[in-house]
Amino acid sequence: MKYETESGSFYNYLGPGCKFCRDGAKMVLFVTGLCHRDCFYCPVSEEKQKNDVTFANERPVLSDQDILCEAHNMQALGTGITGGEPLLVLERVLGYIRLLKDEFGPEHHIHLYTASTPIMEILEQLHSAGLDEIRFHPDMDTWDRLDYSDLATSIEEAKTVGLDVGIEIPSLPRAQQVADFALEHGIFLNLNELEFSQTNSQAMKQHGFSTLNNDGCAVAGSRETAEAIMERCAGLHANFCSSSFKDGVQLRKRLLRTAQNTAREFDEVTPDGTLLYGVVEGEVGGITGLLEQLDVPGNMYECTRGRVELGWWVLEDIAEEIGSVFEAWYEECYPTYGRMVVERIPIDNADAFNV
Repeated sequence: MKYETESGSFYNYLGPGCKFCRDGAKMVLFVTGLCHRDCFYCPVSEEKQKNDVTFANERPVLSDQDILCEAHNMQALGTGITGGEPLLVLERVLGYIRLLKDEFGPEHHIHLYTASTPIMEILEQLHSAGLDEIRFHPDMDTWDRLDYSDLATSIEEAKTVGLDVGIEIPSLPRAQQVADFALEHGIFLNLNELEFSQTNSQAMKQHGFSTLNNDGCAVAGSRETAEAIMERCAGLHANFCSSSFKDGVQLRKRLLRTAQNTAREFDEVTPDGTLLYGVVEGEVGGITGLLEQLDVPGNMYECTRGRVELGWWVLEDIAEEIGSVFEAWYEECYPTYGRMVVERIPIDNADAFNV
């Protein structure tokens, strides 16, 4: 039976890793941008692609504490380890798996993506460290001969050591060959809607792909390919994840988790998972002195980055007094590392927030 979800995704099977992702409860741990492959459809950004850098969600990782801080901020129930090719930095991966399991316990679900075919020794190390699930990404050039590749051996050995096993690829022509292989080996198949990105757009066009519409980055025909596969392969455990689902549902839920967990007393969390507050800029001592004169409670504002942030509704109440002395505005930002600002609105236009 096929189940339809929000924003065009559908499935007949969801593994534990996917369930946590759909709830926005999985941290993305990008362990390295190094990779031995050059997939034309790779969407990894220029900042990361082919560079040995590590990120926990949007946070650059300089220490183990950065990873734990990000996981706690979003109350992560699991982690997806990705790249690049994670197994090019195997010891780093093993260390991060142990770190997360030690901090959050065995129930913290960890899955790993790999474009390689690890041998039994490596699979045993991964499982022993605490890895729960492995998702293989076979080279597109091998899709028509997977039964005679090292992947078949690696999959069976991964099952032997106790890992949940699947294949994850973009949904594009010839994916049916991978679906037949997954069904034969009794593993799940995740199909991602093919997408244009800043780094792959030229190559995608050269391969004859075009966008589904002018408003998004999804590739025309990718969804239909996934639908045909699920109709043909009865018994295949499969999931199709649409581009709009990743951005409109999965990411939004992660932002909401993070916002609700990290919001200050005076921050307002929006339905999109952003934070609303007011900003007063100027000499901080003078600002706080005026706020005290206006009887603004101390828990309704905070001095940060050379300015004062406060409840947007507080600023609205004192806008006339504050605006005559200091520059002030309403601000909306993401609750992620770096707090990227989404919008700034003049203090005479609070209704623009629609709160």
